Amino acid sequence: MDFGQIATLKTSDFDFDLPAGLIAQRPLERRDESRLMVLDRKRGTIEHRQFHDLVDLIPGGDALVLNRTRVLRARLLGKRDSGAPAEILLLKPLGANRYEAMVSPGGKLKPGRRVTIAPGFSAEILEVTDRRTRIVRLIGDEAIDALIERHGHVPLPPYIDRPDATDDAERYQTVYAREAGSVAAPTAGLHFTPELLEALRQRGVRQVEILLHVGAGTFKPVEVADPAAHVMHEESFEVGEDAAAAIATTRRDGASVWAVGTTSVRTLESVADETGHIAATSGDTAIFIRPGYRFRAVDHLITNFHLPRSTLIMLVAAFAGYELTMAAYREAIAERYRFYSYGDAMAII
Repeated sequence: MDFGQIATLKTSDFDFDLPAGLIAQRPLERRDESRLMVLDRKRGTIEHRQFHDLVDLIPGGDALVLNRTRVLRARLLGKRDSGAPAEILLLKPLGANRYEAMVSPGGKLKPGRRVTIAPGFSAEILEVTDRRTRIVRLIGDEAIDALIERHGHVPLPPYIDRPDATDDAERYQTVYAREAGSVAAPTAGLHFTPELLEALRQRGVRQVEILLHVGAGTFKPVEVADPAAHVMHEESFEVGEDAAAAIATTRRDGASVWAVGTTSVRTLESVADETGHIAATSGDTAIFIRPGYRFRAVDHLITNFHLPRSTLIMLVAAFAGYELTMAAYREAIAERYRFYSYGDAMAII
């Protein structure tokens, strides 16, 4: 597909029919036993492996970039003063126990209203934002972080058709999650185990941590016909001095950078200059990567299988090529791969 064809791609070109039974509702018993589809961009080939085979695919000296964000127990269920149910989904911490949040029922939760989540724990609605979310203040008789951890629910994606279970608190986190702030997991990282990470270390693979807090907009489909008209949500990120130095060393040694997940890609591509140099920095990014984008910082990508018509499948198509990506999705459906957050993975080399 030439650039002229790429420029005419429509949102509908990223659609596909997925049998409901292929949407993974629960994680596998062991993280690294997920299937791994390997796409070779140069050869245009598709290979079927297991996720723990990554130890044979990633050479020593290469860098594996991991997003250390941790998912908040961001779904707070409570009652309004009338006794009627209410829900608050925390989106972004704003300091001083204030958060941007989505609320339900939106028509009832106006500024000044309060939701009781548990004895000694409540939320006050402060204001309505321009995008119709709310600014809320959490009020408690002990540390707010502790109250969120005790009373909050894991914000499973809407395509997981069940309430959160006890094991989701651990399984909907990566094993290297450290810094709370996301309302969705960076799902490509869910397949890693401590043992697999250690095997990669023993092989000489550098493990580089960056941070991007995943927002609720990650599930938002592209609703306009022309992807160029889609407005991306902003997400906060941080690339530290150690991470920037490790990537620079990898480049200097002639080795490659493997991004674990679209969040790592978006972070690295947001801070890379025209030569691919990564500088230590932090901020917000609304970068929208779709076919036609020229990658500067990432050589290989590990990712899950994404929703149709989403910005995430568009990013994958930009990296692997549109035709190969859509062929891979057709084969994944035919081979009954498990899709979405708790599903199987893809490595694009």
